[in-house]
Amino acid sequence: MTWKTWDELPPAMQTEELRRYYELLEKKQLTLKMKRGFDIIASLSLLLLLSPVFLTLGIAIRVDSEGPVFYRQERVTQYGRRFRIHKFRSMVSGADRKGSLVTVHNDARVTRVGRVIRKYRLDEIAQLIDVLEGNMSFVGPRPEVPKYVACYTPEMMATLLLPAGITSEASIRYKDEDRLLDGAEDVDRVYVEQVLPEKMKLNLASLEKLSLREDLMTMLRTVSAVSGKEYR
Repeated sequence: MTWKTWDELPPAMQTEELRRYYELLEKKQLTLKMKRGFDIIASLSLLLLLSPVFLTLGIAIRVDSEGPVFYRQERVTQYGRRFRIHKFRSMVSGADRKGSLVTVHNDARVTRVGRVIRKYRLDEIAQLIDVLEGNMSFVGPRPEVPKYVACYTPEMMATLLLPAGITSEASIRYKDEDRLLDGAEDVDRVYVEQVLPEKMKLNLASLEKLSLREDLMTMLRTVSAVSGKEYR
């Protein structure tokens, strides 16, 4: 995890709305280094431990439908850098060219195996590869596609001060996001105007209270949420 000086930030991030978040995080450099250390050790350990699961999912996906095992979509992470995220493919090949960039409830593009994978969030475990590579962290704002990042306000850009994450408070609270978007005439507009701003409020609040303890608590709450526990 790199940390840039203020002058090294992309011009779009050198704003007064973002400055207070930058100054707050600049004081937590030890925490950020420990966070990266945890990411490396935990992701490597889990990749080794879950290798049988990776193999099983890979076989199931290939048998169920044509296409690659991994879905590689361009997302945005720290400082606005773009990368291609790893997710186990849960939709038909080329799904992003056949509809919205967000998924709605009962989306016809989701495959049979994909429904099981999405129900238990198994598609997300492939992002352990992205964590090990440094493109993501275990905890942080979910990485958005460039199309939605272009809609960020100057304050929202503060979420790009750190790497994107596998999970976050916003991810937990909006774990059934597809249901919220179900039935919307213009899914992209509803997401940008209604869902994204609320998620960003939670992401910005998480930046303000960044700590290893908060990260661990978020990870525990994520496990509870995936197992079906209602989050309050």
